[in-house]
Amino acid sequence: MMTESEEILLLRQQLHEHNYKYYVLNSPEISDQHFDELMHRLQDLEAKHPELSDPNSPTQRVGSDLSNSFETVEHKRPMLSLSNTYNLQEVKEFYDRVSDGLNGEAFQLCCEMKFDGLSISLHYKNGSLERAVTRGDGVKGDDVTENVRTIRSIPLILPKDADYPDEFEIRGEVLMPFSSFDSLNQEREKAGEPLFANPRNAASGTLKSKDSRVVAERKLDAFLYYLLTDEEGQSHFDNLQRAKQWGFKVSDATKLCSTLDEVYDFINYWDSERHNLPFATDGIVLKVNSLNQQRSLGLTAKSPRWAIAYKFQAEQVSTVLREVTFQVGRTGVVTPVANMDPVLLAGTIVKRATLHNADVMNNLDLHLGDHVLVEKGGEIIPKIVAVDEQFIDENRGPRISFITHCPECGAELVRNQEEAATYCPNDNCRPQILGRIEHFISRKAMNIESLGPETVDKYFSNGLIKNVADLYDLTYDKLCPPETDLFGNPLPMTGKQPEHLLERNILAGIEASKAVPFERVLFALGIRFVGEIAAKSLARNFRSIASLKDATLEQMLEVNGIGIVIAQSVLSWFKEEANLQLVDRLEKRGLQMQLNEAERANQSDKLAGMSIVISGVFAQHSRDEYKAMIEQHGGKNVGSISAKTSFVLAGSNMGPAKLEKASKLGVKIVSEDEFLTMIES
Repeated sequence: MMTESEEILLLRQQLHEHNYKYYVLNSPEISDQHFDELMHRLQDLEAKHPELSDPNSPTQRVGSDLSNSFETVEHKRPMLSLSNTYNLQEVKEFYDRVSDGLNGEAFQLCCEMKFDGLSISLHYKNGSLERAVTRGDGVKGDDVTENVRTIRSIPLILPKDADYPDEFEIRGEVLMPFSSFDSLNQEREKAGEPLFANPRNAASGTLKSKDSRVVAERKLDAFLYYLLTDEEGQSHFDNLQRAKQWGFKVSDATKLCSTLDEVYDFINYWDSERHNLPFATDGIVLKVNSLNQQRSLGLTAKSPRWAIAYKFQAEQVSTVLREVTFQVGRTGVVTPVANMDPVLLAGTIVKRATLHNADVMNNLDLHLGDHVLVEKGGEIIPKIVAVDEQFIDENRGPRISFITHCPECGAELVRNQEEAATYCPNDNCRPQILGRIEHFISRKAMNIESLGPETVDKYFSNGLIKNVADLYDLTYDKLCPPETDLFGNPLPMTGKQPEHLLERNILAGIEASKAVPFERVLFALGIRFVGEIAAKSLARNFRSIASLKDATLEQMLEVNGIGIVIAQSVLSWFKEEANLQLVDRLEKRGLQMQLNEAERANQSDKLAGMSIVISGVFAQHSRDEYKAMIEQHGGKNVGSISAKTSFVLAGSNMGPAKLEKASKLGVKIVSEDEFLTMIES
């Protein structure tokens, strides 16, 4: 009979295989439900056997909500940037330089897609992901291993029967597919948060998130395109095929070309076909295929001589600007939107484009009826880049100015000097009210699933709700009043009345939300600039809404991750009488306005004021669990050792560089047992 330890190992192997077939090969062999059942079984077993914890277990792909501090590490081999070219003549010049550098020797170019994402370096040891580092400045980058573990197309464990070196590095690009990007921006728009301009910015911001659970939710992807080992390989293309066999996601849009005409054909094909890909690309990368020839050609100080990037020209079209309208978000920010004659751009019909803010709009110097040049930023977000000057004449329409009063309520707009945004100061402006309610009920806040924007709008229009506290005064009779005759008398029950299941589900969801923990309630209140992570930090430090309400600016600034902008916003919010009344009503309706007893019991100030670095492999708890313990006891997790570091919590196999630096600076090394004794005493 199989032991639970053996079952854990088997489940990990099976889940890694199914994950590869689903996310890399796009050919799943089991249903999502069966996959989830295997995952849940593994989670249960790992909870019973913490001594068998493994950072590369499939269960770690969901991420952690603990704050990550990124350690800066030096690349074993510098990550050089590529020289860029923007026309076919420059491609020919590169081709000729390579030929001259090889003294006329025959060569092939490996042509690949240039993915528009974030460069990443992955290090594997004995078939396991050991470290993931961003490009940074090419010499040093940020260690984002915990976040990269959540990207399902990146293998954590390689197949045991694959012929890979004991140690190797593979480089690639982390990117956000268009589908994930669209969903993310839709969520941010509903929450009144600024939209990401393009998938690259979204991928970059996501990978550097301090909450790896956020990274997991945003469904990043990755393509790998360069293998580095200490072994003598024959060709770059062969290395890509080897990496694909080991389980890495390598683009099929890769071709070996032996002539310049073949290179041109590849470029011309993908210049249009790229619009049908599910992710953003901005060019073609050309690499000399032979590794010996690469070494012969060598490097410059900034880039390799054996590779170059051909950048596609952003497609631009000219169309007519008909109107600029202004939208009001939940925080009151007013965004100008250009409405244009519909035009085909990069495969889709475009008729609207955000102008972002007053500065952007004024710099464009837009006039009604102007012909404007439109392109897609990051191949997805339409933006006006300029007025098409060839159509400007003496009959040009009136200049479009940013409005001075709210288009919804008429209040005079305001703008702080240090901000680009202009906003409506009237908290009772309809879009702001609806936006605050929709943010409050959203999944990451109170998670009242049965309610949606249309229902919120209907309840508001019918006078049932005017703010989020009114949700908790709703009753079945208010939502489903009994039918009456012409004189207002209730009609007799016939047994055929509808059951109004939706309304019952809404009321059940509202009631269930009373159990949502304090940190999410604080986020749900929609205080400007207070996102999920800031809300969590404030909740853990002040422990109750009462303490937070009475906190001073100095006290808030002492909280890790809370800067002057967030602190001042919180102080201003609690100065408003309407907000105080709202909190009071919500507290009386039973919402969690303080940490619960279990959370409070686990907290202390034993590590208050201490900055602690975690390094090594631990036997009794995972690294994430130790990070949580440090925060629970008032300490601060930091990623790198400095003179300000209080001590290093060290497990086995502590990094030699960290050990050397700690010794040099006189920083204390604390073992796992010593740390547990410290917080339990």
